[in-house]
Amino acid sequence: MNYNPFSLAGKMVFVTGASSGIGRQTAIECSKLGAKVIITARNEERLQETYNNLQGDGHSMVLADLTTSEGLDNIVSVVSELDGIVLCAGRAMTSPFQFNTREKYDDVFNVNFFSPVELLRLLVKKKKIAKGGSVVFVSSVGGVLGFTLGNSIYGASKAAINSTMKFCARELAPKKIRVNSVNPGMVNTPLIKGGTISAEQHQADMERYPLKRYGEPEDIAHGIVYLLSDASSWVTGHSLVIDGGITI
Repeated sequence: MNYNPFSLAGKMVFVTGASSGIGRQTAIECSKLGAKVIITARNEERLQETYNNLQGDGHSMVLADLTTSEGLDNIVSVVSELDGIVLCAGRAMTSPFQFNTREKYDDVFNVNFFSPVELLRLLVKKKKIAKGGSVVFVSSVGGVLGFTLGNSIYGASKAAINSTMKFCARELAPKKIRVNSVNPGMVNTPLIKGGTISAEQHQADMERYPLKRYGEPEDIAHGIVYLLSDASSWVTGHSLVIDGGITI
């Protein structure tokens, strides 16, 4: 029996931030489910690693910096009609509010908010999204359902993404384009490593989660696959929380 409502066979899916973490795993999972995948990121070596792990054929990779107009124009010019878009590129920053300068806000918002929103705008304007297409923003529970000390810049960027997602869902519905977001809790990716929080502090934080662990990139990728697939064809304007129960 081959019935699978979550299949992505025959779909062209574009994934940003595909060089590591959630973006990389999402691209790999999409390829496993039959999609042809276009991946993009700034780091060529790590992007190539992702490409090498894609299953099937017909995939492609585009090296681009989405914080620049040149990078955005390059993406829009080379992609064909897309059935799915996953806007995953992002960065974190921990900074107490009193030290949150305009430069810090600009640094985070340029990556987390302005770049994905402008890319989506250009793809819509250039009619690069197929009828019945699905757009998935990768947001966060941070700044939306949880408010951690020192996390206000990152949280504000993710709250802005969730708000914009809902406006896009309303405005693009007549074009039969669905727009949703996934909102992860803490996930074991390079984004949470190498900062000011020690392994011991991470372990203590995990104990706060009802499921007693952080998420893995696959946990989030599977939620994204659902939103890209025909299984979610009546879902738009929704913020899907995947957080190990931390927000309860």
